[in-house]
Amino acid sequence: MLRIDGLNVYYGHIHALKDVALEVKQGEIVTLIGANGAGKSTLLKTISGLLKPKQGSIIFESEDITGRQAQLIVKKGISHVPEGRRVFANMSVEENLEMGAYLRRDKKEIKEDFQKVYDLFPRLYERRKQQSGTLSGGEQQMLAMGRALMARPRLLLLDEPSMGLAPLLVKTIFRMITEIKATGTTIMLVEQNANMALTIANQAYVIETGRVVLQGSAEELRASDQIKMAYLGGH
Repeated sequence: MLRIDGLNVYYGHIHALKDVALEVKQGEIVTLIGANGAGKSTLLKTISGLLKPKQGSIIFESEDITGRQAQLIVKKGISHVPEGRRVFANMSVEENLEMGAYLRRDKKEIKEDFQKVYDLFPRLYERRKQQSGTLSGGEQQMLAMGRALMARPRLLLLDEPSMGLAPLLVKTIFRMITEIKATGTTIMLVEQNANMALTIANQAYVIETGRVVLQGSAEELRASDQIKMAYLGGH
């Protein structure tokens, strides 16, 4: 579904991504793990058109989308849930979800998708008239994911969905990610909680200082001593 080859991205003089190559198959969850500042968020931003690569290609469903404008990439079927949630604080939950469908004109289907998001996140339905800035961190994460789903993506990019959430809520968010996958949406997941990410993912890539240093099935990486020591707290 997504193929990335020889991707090089710079922030000024800083070489943030170095010859990154990876693949995402349709219907899978692919997770990127690595330390803070390794380049994981940079990769998602480059896929979604927020950053322009210096070299390399991004092929989505056989089409080259390298360096395209962000709104065109959303139209193609890729939605990005950024790190830190970024909900529109002064708008209601409902208005935030409407913003997710901003590029769409199919009113009947938009209505159906509202219902799907509310079925997936019942808490959002309860809070639908509430200002988003007054929601808890977990509710804001649900809203950010729901808003991205309103664009009907075939590929969903999730950046640190569990960041700053209580352990119980982390489990809820991960359960919801697997439910989104079950509806047929392919997911690329960047996550500090490597253990949880590897539990739900099909494939995994380890990024260190802008390079892919390891890749394999999520099971293989969970079993690897190197990964256990570096990312899973040694157990």
